Amino acid sequence: MDQKKTGSFLKELRKERNLTQEQLAEKFNVSNRSVSRWETGSNMPDLSILVELAEFYNVDIKEIIDLDFE
Repeated sequence: MDQKKTGSFLKELRKERNLTQEQLAEKFNVSNRSVSRWETGSNMPDLSILVELAEFYNVDIKEIIDLDFE
């Protein structure tokens, strides 16, 4: 898994929903700093949050963590 690719993908998904990092952070009960770290690839969300993110964005979790689906 390439954390930077995953982070870019998470950022793209958030922007498609026209959400700020702060709004997403509120939705998932985390800090906006956490969201920023996910999107830069310096940190990854916990598995439970990854599952919730996949459901929220209506994508397969494999698309988020693998990105070799193309």
